[in-house]
Amino acid sequence: PKSHPSSSSPLRSPTSEDGRALQAGQVVPPAGGHRGLAQEDFEERILIIDGAMGTVIQQYKLQEEDFRMAAKFAGDDNWHDDQFKTHPKELKGNNDLLSLTRPDVINEIHRRYFAAGADICETNTFSGTTVAQADYALEHLVYGINYKSAKLAKMAAMDVEKETGNRKLVAGAIGPTNRTLSISPKVENAGFRNITFQELVTAYKQQVSALVDGGCDILLVETIFDTLNAKAALFAIDVYLEEVGIKMPLMISGTIVDMSGRTLSGQTGEAFWVSVRHANPLCVGLNCALGPDQMRPFMQRMSNVATCYCHAYPNAGLPNAMGGYDLKPADMAPILRQWALDGLINMVGGCCGTTPDHIKAIAEAVSDVMPSRKPPGFGGRPPAENNMLLSGLEDMTLKKGSVFQNIGERCNVAGSIQFKKMIVANNWGKAAEVAAKQVEDGAQLLDVNFDDGMLDGEDCMRKFCNLIATEPDIAKIPVVIDSSKFHICIAGLECLQGKCIVNSISLKVGEEEFINQAKLVKRYGAAVIVMAFDEEGQAADRDNKIRICQRAYKILVEKVGFNPVDIIFDLNILTICTGLEEHNNYGIDFIEATKVVKETCPGSKISGGLSNLSFSFRGLEEIRQAMHSVFLYHAIAAGMDMAIVNAGQLPIYDDIEPELRNMCEDAVLNRNKEATEKLLERAEIEKQRLEDLKAGGVDPNKAKQAAEWRSKPVKDRLIHALIKGIDEFVEDDTEEARSDKVAYPAPLNIIEGPLMEGMNIIGDLFGAGKMFLPQVIKSARVMKKAVAYLTPFMEEEKARKLLENPDMLQVKTGCVLMATVKGDVHDIGKNIVGVVLGCNNYNVVDIGVMQPCDVILDKAIEVGADVIGLSGLITPSLDEMVTVAKEMQRRNMKLPLMIGGATTSRMHTAVKIEPNYHNAPIIHVLDASRAVAVVSSLLDAELQDDFAADTRELYAEMREEHYASLEERKFKTLEQARQKGMKVDWKGRQPPKPTFLGKRQYNNVPLEELLPYIDWNPFFAVWQLRGKYPNRGYPKIFEDETVGAEAKKVFDDAQKMLKEIVSGRKLQANGIAAFYPANAVGDDIEVYEDEERSKTIGTYCTLRQQEERADQEAYLAMSDFIAPKSSGVQDYIGMFAVTAGLGMDKLIASYEAKGDDYGKIMAQALGDRLAEAFAEKLHADVRRKEWGYSKDEDMTEEDMLKVKYQGIRPAPGYPSQPDHTEKSTMWELLKAGDLASIQLTESLAMLPAASVSGLYFANPESKYFAVGKICKDQVVDYAARKKMELEEAERWLAPILGYDR
Repeated sequence: PKSHPSSSSPLRSPTSEDGRALQAGQVVPPAGGHRGLAQEDFEERILIIDGAMGTVIQQYKLQEEDFRMAAKFAGDDNWHDDQFKTHPKELKGNNDLLSLTRPDVINEIHRRYFAAGADICETNTFSGTTVAQADYALEHLVYGINYKSAKLAKMAAMDVEKETGNRKLVAGAIGPTNRTLSISPKVENAGFRNITFQELVTAYKQQVSALVDGGCDILLVETIFDTLNAKAALFAIDVYLEEVGIKMPLMISGTIVDMSGRTLSGQTGEAFWVSVRHANPLCVGLNCALGPDQMRPFMQRMSNVATCYCHAYPNAGLPNAMGGYDLKPADMAPILRQWALDGLINMVGGCCGTTPDHIKAIAEAVSDVMPSRKPPGFGGRPPAENNMLLSGLEDMTLKKGSVFQNIGERCNVAGSIQFKKMIVANNWGKAAEVAAKQVEDGAQLLDVNFDDGMLDGEDCMRKFCNLIATEPDIAKIPVVIDSSKFHICIAGLECLQGKCIVNSISLKVGEEEFINQAKLVKRYGAAVIVMAFDEEGQAADRDNKIRICQRAYKILVEKVGFNPVDIIFDLNILTICTGLEEHNNYGIDFIEATKVVKETCPGSKISGGLSNLSFSFRGLEEIRQAMHSVFLYHAIAAGMDMAIVNAGQLPIYDDIEPELRNMCEDAVLNRNKEATEKLLERAEIEKQRLEDLKAGGVDPNKAKQAAEWRSKPVKDRLIHALIKGIDEFVEDDTEEARSDKVAYPAPLNIIEGPLMEGMNIIGDLFGAGKMFLPQVIKSARVMKKAVAYLTPFMEEEKARKLLENPDMLQVKTGCVLMATVKGDVHDIGKNIVGVVLGCNNYNVVDIGVMQPCDVILDKAIEVGADVIGLSGLITPSLDEMVTVAKEMQRRNMKLPLMIGGATTSRMHTAVKIEPNYHNAPIIHVLDASRAVAVVSSLLDAELQDDFAADTRELYAEMREEHYASLEERKFKTLEQARQKGMKVDWKGRQPPKPTFLGKRQYNNVPLEELLPYIDWNPFFAVWQLRGKYPNRGYPKIFEDETVGAEAKKVFDDAQKMLKEIVSGRKLQANGIAAFYPANAVGDDIEVYEDEERSKTIGTYCTLRQQEERADQEAYLAMSDFIAPKSSGVQDYIGMFAVTAGLGMDKLIASYEAKGDDYGKIMAQALGDRLAEAFAEKLHADVRRKEWGYSKDEDMTEEDMLKVKYQGIRPAPGYPSQPDHTEKSTMWELLKAGDLASIQLTESLAMLPAASVSGLYFANPESKYFAVGKICKDQVVDYAARKKMELEEAERWLAPILGYDR
C-alpha cells in the first residue's frame, strides 16, 4: 500500500519534525482517532480555513516564463527540471503547475495564510486531475503536481507551527474538474455526456493517492457544482482509503450558483446534503459563487439539515464590472462573525477575491466566539433522528409515520408495452414524457427498468437516466433503478446525482455475492430494495418471507454496516385468483408478513410491485385498479411504506363501488372460498358493461325563480348580490353591466364601480358589527365569481389599451403577504383574515402553510408587500416567528409585521418577538375583526407614526410588567415540588386492566357515529360569533339579539355541508389507540412491552408545577396519576391519535376551484369538529368498553362535554404537558403514521390538521391542570431525562419558562 505520511497528524497529534512526507513504501498504521481529535477543535472554537489561492497568485504578476521554469526548493536540487521550455501549449493560467515551477511562491502564499490565522490551508491542486490537466497536455504530471503541492503546504504548516506554537493542518483540495456528469455539453442532445463516472473515479483516485502521499491531513472535495462529479470523487476516496487501510477526515463543500438556491446541476442545498452524507464527512458547507450576503439563507438551510460540522468560505462579494471583488476585509469580517454568533458555522474562510488580509480580519472577528452550532452525534451528544433520506433535485424525508409513497411504474419496458415501443423506436423524448406524466400524476419516486432480451439494458438505462437528469420536472424526485441484472443498476447509479434506490438485490446469488453487491450500493450512497428470495427460491408464504428478510437484515446491518432505514424489503406481491387454491393466500400472507418484518427489522421499509397481484384480470382495468386499492388499504395499515404503482390509476378506497370492493376484499384477504368465482363473474359483466352514467343532466334552460330585487337596475342588483351573498345571477348581471358601454366603458369599471361599492358597504357593516364573518365570506365568494368572469375580458382590454391608458390598472390600497410559518399546517384563521382584508380592497398574497423564513421574506420583497402577516397554531411556531423577526432585522427590512394565531398572544409578541425587530412595528392581531383596522393604521401616512409609537410604548410597558411579575412570582425548587406532589395511597389498589394490550385501529369509522359527539361551541368561535350572557353557548347563542340570527344561518349551512360530507364520504375518519403496562419512575412514565414489565419500549417525560399559589395543595405532574414502580402496583396507560381530515385537501381544492372561501373555511371548521368528536367518542368507548373502568357510565351529552366522567386524555402541547416533543414518543408507540395515516411535521404539528391525539389516564383522581411557569432547575433536569440539549429543551418549552433565557 501507499504511504500515509500524516495519518498520525490530525489537529492535535504529533508530526515529523520537518513536516515532510514519508517516503513511498513506508506503511503507517491508521491513527484510529482522526475524527475524535478533530472534533475537539470544532467543539472548542470556530476554525479558520484559508482564502483564495488564485487571487493571491495574481498579486505576484507571474508571466508565461514563470510557468515554464526549472526550480530548486528547500535544498532539493531536483524539485523540477526545465522540461517545459519547448512545451507546445501555453501554460500561463495553469496555477497548479506553479507548485512545480514556482514552489517558492506557493509555499509563501501558504505561509501568509497560516500566519494570518488560518488553521487549515488547501493545497494548490484545484485542477489537479488528469481530466483538467488534459487542457495543457500535462496529464502525465498529475501525481507530481499533487504530491509536491501537498509537500509545499505541509512545509509551510510546520514552519508556522514552530513559530507560533499553534497546530496547522493541510487539506488536499479536490476540485470539480471542467467536465460535468449531469449536464450535456451539446444543446441538441440532452442525453450526451463527454465523460463517464468511472473515468472521473480513475482521475480522482490518482489525485487522492498523491495528496495522501504528499502529507495531507484532510481531504476536501470542494466547489461542487455537479453532485454526481462529487460522488465520483467520494467513491474514489473510499476505494483508495480502503485499499491502503487508512482513515482520514473528509470535508465536502458545495456551490450554490445563484439566488435560486441550487447548484449548477439543479439540486437544492438540502438535496445536495442527502446525496453526499453517505461519505460520513466531518464537515460540510458551501463555498464560491456568492458573497456572504447572498450565501447566508442557503448556508442557514445547510446548517439546519447537516448532521456534521458546517463551514462556509464565500467570495468577497459578487464580481464587479471588471471581474474583481469589492468586499474588503473590514466588510466581510463582521458579517461572518454574525454567522458564527448565529450558530450557522463551525469553520469559516474565504474564496474568490479574498486574501490573507481577509483571513486575518475574519480570524480576529471570530476569535472570541464559542461555537454554538453543536451537531448531533458529535462531542458525546446523542445522534440525530435516523430517517430515510432520498433525493433527486429536491430532498425527501421518510420518517416513521410518513405517508405512503407511490413509485411510478410506467417507465418499465416489462410492464408497459407503450413505453417499450418508444424505447425500441429510439423515441427517448416521448419516453421522458411518460416519466413526466408519472410525476404529474403523483408519483413520489420513479421506477426505471429496461430488462428485455431484445434491448441493451445497460445502454438504455444510461441514456434514459442521462436524459431525465436534465428535466427538472422529472429529476426533482428520487429514482428507483430497477433491474434483475446488477450491472444495469450500477449503470443507473453512475448517471444520477441524487440518492437513489437500487431495485434490487437478493440472497439468491449466495451470501458472499449479496454482501459484495450491498457494499457497492452503499459506496454509491444509495438505498436498496431486497427481494424476499434466497438460494432456495422465491418466498411465497408468510413464514418464508419473514425468514429471508430477517436473515438479509442481519447480514446488511451487522456485516455490511448498512443503515437500517435505507433497507427496503420487497416481500413479493404474487398473483391471486388464478384458479389454484394455493395462490389464494398470497395477498394475506404479504400483509401478515409485513407486520412481522416491520416489527423485527426496525427501521426497514416494505415495498412491492402492485401490478402482479391482479395479473389474472389483465385488460380489465376497473377490476385491477379496485384490487390494487383494496390491497394497499390493508397492506399500508399493516406497515407497507411504498409500492410500484401507476400513480394516475389508483382509485380511492371509499370511491370503489361497494359490491366490487367487497369482492376484492374477499379475494385479497382470502375470506371467501368463492371469491375467485365471483370476481370472474364480475369480469364477464365488466366486459359487456356500457357507460351510461351521463343520463339525468340538468336542463341549462331551467327557469330561474323570480325575485323582487331582480327588477332593480344592474348596479343595484350587483350590490345587493354582494351584500346578501347570492351568486346565482352574478355572471348574468356582470355580463349585462359589461354590455352597457356607456356606464361601464371597460370591464375594470365594473370592478371599480358597483363591485367595489358593494364591498366597501360590506366592510363598513362588518367594522360596525352589523355584519358577521360568515356573511363576509359569502360576499367574497360572489365578488370572486364576478371578477373571474371579467378577467378574460380585462386581459383582452389590457393588451389593447394598456399603453394608451395605464390608469386602467386596478389600484390597491396595500399589499399584505400572509403565511403560516415553517412546521405549522394550520391556516383556517389566516384564511379568514385574508378574506376580510381582500373584502376591504387590500391585495392579499397568501403563500400557504409550512413556509420557511427565507421564502416568506424573499416573497415579500418579490411582490412588493407593504405588510407581512405570520400565522401559527402550535407552540413551536412562536419560536419560528422570533426567527423571522430576527432575520427581518438582519436584512434591515422596514415592513410592519403582524402576528396572529391561536397560541400567539399580545404578551408573547411584546416580550419575545418585538425586541428582535426595531425597523417597523410588530403588531399582535387578535382576530379577523381587528385586521382591517391594524393594516389601515399601519399604511395610513397620517396615522402610522402615532400608531407605531403607541404600540411600542404599550409593549414596553407589558415587558416591564412581565419581568416584574417574574420577580414577584415565587417558585418551589423542583425537589420541593416533587415532595409536595399528589399523594396517592396505592396500597391495596389494583388499577383496572384494559381489555387488550397493544394497538388497535379504528379506520374508516362511519362519520354518522361521530355526529352526536360534536361540541358546537368552538365552531361559532371560528366564525367569531360570540353571544352575550346568558346566551353564550350552543344552542342558546341562537337567542342572542346581536349574533343569534347569523349564528343560526351559519349553523344551518354547516348542517347542510355536514350532510353532504357524511353521505358523500368526502372525509375519512381514522384512528389508532393503544394500551400498555406502565409505571411511574419519578416524573417519568415508563411504558412496558408486556405484563412482564422487563422491557421498556418508551418513556413519557412529564413536567411538574412549580409556581406557588395560595390555594395550591399539591404540585402536580401527570406521572402522579400512574402507580410508582416502587409500589409494586401494576398500572397501565393508554394513548390515541384520531383524524377526520383524510380527504380534506381534495375537498378544500374543490371549493378553491370555485373561488368559494366560505365553503373552504366551513369545511375546515367541520373537519376540526369531527376530529374532536371522534376523540370524544373514542374516549367514551375506552371508558365503557376498551379499558372498561367506567362500564356503567351513563351521562348526557352536555355532561360529557363538561368532562364529568372519570379519567382524562391530555395532549402534548397543552397545559398539562406543554411539550410537543412528547408526540414523538407517542407516534413511535402508536405507529400512527402507518396505521392511521396521521403524520407529524418537523415542528410536530399533526397532518391532516383536523387531528387530535393524547394520553389516557384511568385514575379516578386524575384531572386536567396547567403546569404553568417552570424554573431552570426543572428544565435542566427535564433535558437530561430526555437526552436533549438544554438549548433545544428551552426552545420547545419557551412559552412556560419562568425565567428569561
